[in-house]
Amino acid sequence: MSEPLLVRAARRDAVERTPVWFMRQAGRSLPEYRAVRERYSLFEICSRPELCAEVTLQPVRAHGVDAAVIYSDIMLPVSAMGVGIDLVEGVGPVVDEPISTRGDLTRLRRLDPERDAAPVLEAIALVRSALTSEQAVVGFVGGPFTVACYLIEGRPSRTFTRTKACMYAAPEVWHGLMEHLAEAFSAFAVAQAAAGADVIQLFDSWAGVLSVGDYREFVAPHSARILSTVSAPTIHFATGAAHLLDELRRAGGDVIGLDWRVPLDRGWETVGWDRGVQGNLEPALLLGPFERVAAEAAAILDRAAGRPGHIFNLGHGVLPETDPAALRRLRELVHELSGQRAAA
Repeated sequence: MSEPLLVRAARRDAVERTPVWFMRQAGRSLPEYRAVRERYSLFEICSRPELCAEVTLQPVRAHGVDAAVIYSDIMLPVSAMGVGIDLVEGVGPVVDEPISTRGDLTRLRRLDPERDAAPVLEAIALVRSALTSEQAVVGFVGGPFTVACYLIEGRPSRTFTRTKACMYAAPEVWHGLMEHLAEAFSAFAVAQAAAGADVIQLFDSWAGVLSVGDYREFVAPHSARILSTVSAPTIHFATGAAHLLDELRRAGGDVIGLDWRVPLDRGWETVGWDRGVQGNLEPALLLGPFERVAAEAAAILDRAAGRPGHIFNLGHGVLPETDPAALRRLRELVHELSGQRAAA
């Protein structure tokens, strides 16, 4: 049986067309997903393997993408570690008791993925069995910095003041928390791959708020620990992190995700031609005329220049206002253009 297109691209093999998937494709803009969410919360969906698998597969059917990304949340394993979390609409994760002292770390239970995330692992197996051999299952874990931000701040933040105060003033608390998270997320990533995930992505959404030096000191060792434990191909993504691309590469990842703020060829040169890259269409472009979307998608493929290792994606997640038909047209266009280039 042939390996999925996404896996071959992540390994920088020659492929017949550029693989396409979209971050946050599972849900967000699909009416069928919104119908499910009228009845169930995110955590309820994740606790029901068949329902989780169905939501995961909805965008694969709707858009014809080359991968299904498991419907979950980066805070799900942390909830299983004994942290009270409420996912508030329009706000994000809100933590009942934020972490601020070494004593707070004793509240964190050790994660056992087979016990604590069994429904998600079962959903991965269901999705894998429903896909063709050409389509991949993408599992994921949160970046330890991003999750630590939520745990320390208590909710999404613009300034990350408490987080940085912890890093600078209480490094023993900071690294203790990051070690807890790295251990848990390493185990969860390995369990997802064993359950059938073909690729694992590490989402470190907020890492871009750090300087190069701070990322290197406070984050890189912990992210590297997670990425080094997974035998499946890995994608390492952070947003607003053009200045950190070399650090992300050093921390690990077969593929480095690029957001829309950096031209793909410039980002790839920084990452190094010996790594793959993923990206990097501006998500908001899909809210405008498709002619502009098509022009920018073609420009991204031009910048990729047919090099092995490119995975087409948005520079961040699908916006809820996005027309699902535009996503399918974009996938069709990328397949058509890249297929023509590969055959030439």
